[in-house]
Amino acid sequence: MDIFAKFEKRLGPIGDYAEQAPGYFAFPKLEGEIANRMKFRGKEKIVWSLNNYLGLANHPEVRKADAEAAAAFGLATPMGARMMSGNSDNHEKLEKQLAEFIGKEDAMLFNYGYQGMVSAIDSLCGRHDVVVYDAESHACIIDGLRLIPSHRYVYKHNDVEDCEKQLQRATKMAAETGGGVLVITEGVFGMSGNQGRIKEIAALKSKYEFRLFVDDAHGFGTMGKTGAGIGEEQDCINEIDIYFSTFAKSMASIGGFLAADKKILTYLRYNMRSQVFAKSLPMPIVVGNLKRLELLRTHPELREKLWHNVNRLQNGLKERGFNIGTTNTPVTPVVMAGGLFDATQLIFDMRENYNIFCSVVVYPVVPKGVIILRLIPTAAHTDEDIDLTLSAFSALREKLEKKMYPQEMPSINGPAAVPA
Repeated sequence: MDIFAKFEKRLGPIGDYAEQAPGYFAFPKLEGEIANRMKFRGKEKIVWSLNNYLGLANHPEVRKADAEAAAAFGLATPMGARMMSGNSDNHEKLEKQLAEFIGKEDAMLFNYGYQGMVSAIDSLCGRHDVVVYDAESHACIIDGLRLIPSHRYVYKHNDVEDCEKQLQRATKMAAETGGGVLVITEGVFGMSGNQGRIKEIAALKSKYEFRLFVDDAHGFGTMGKTGAGIGEEQDCINEIDIYFSTFAKSMASIGGFLAADKKILTYLRYNMRSQVFAKSLPMPIVVGNLKRLELLRTHPELREKLWHNVNRLQNGLKERGFNIGTTNTPVTPVVMAGGLFDATQLIFDMRENYNIFCSVVVYPVVPKGVIILRLIPTAAHTDEDIDLTLSAFSALREKLEKKMYPQEMPSINGPAAVPA
């Protein structure tokens, strides 16, 4: 059989609607400067889909640093992988500052957050080792686990009791194989907005021998008194053996890093294939990230504005009777009943009649019959943005409850499916 033959039969639960989706429900094109309001298909929308938590994407000092670094170095510098010819003082400076900020001995840069996590798991875990991980771990963790030959046990989301049960199984397995145990979870879960129960999981070290690896992509820059992440927020950074984050969220950039003891990162620097065999992070990105980290550390008012907006939006949704789950972070999921067609009509109505642009999550990411509209508040949003959005949500819920949305894909080139 032709390996491509399967593409003719089915593209997947979301891809099956690819003909109707491009440019609107999938792969939409936002235009203009990255901000709280941008243009979509020529009309201004309030945007809640960007992980620009601190509003740094278009901060004037960031734009200046990016432009000057690009002019000074170009995108080619440095050439080669870090180990061979791609190292620089700026790369090492950024690593040192990140380690100091997080509270670890050392840090290591990655070209991409997703790739960094996948490759780190691949490097850390061998066939004799055992991994215990949260059921709602991000795709980069799942994909990393799919690459390795290690034994794996999954525990129910944020369920410390079940985590302990899986640790018992993992401990027994590791004793048989002669390997070690690694627990992987997230500091902030990007879909639900829940904080991982990091401190409680770390406390299990008093009973079991394991190392703790935390993906804090959504927590770095947003959580903790100084924005140093979930370890600071829960006062347990010393119990996190490997701390990971990306520059793609609060830093509004690209790349990622690990922070840990020097001996761990020395091993990874010489064994992570994605770093040994890949070109170094370009200098303009490194220099730009130095400026972003400086602003993150020295401008607490950015984080204060973020949390003002988070509280205003989340409290407003709850006061209007919306289910936002148990989020205790900036990630704001609005959970509703419905299916794929409800979701498409809802998003279409929101964009066309209320000028609100946010992300929608449907099956298979969430169970059938559930829709999640995920909003990401940022420091760039205004009170007016929030008030308009809350009013829109109230109107949309009423239409859902009255079953006003037709059970078919809306025509993205025709009139709005539901009157405003």
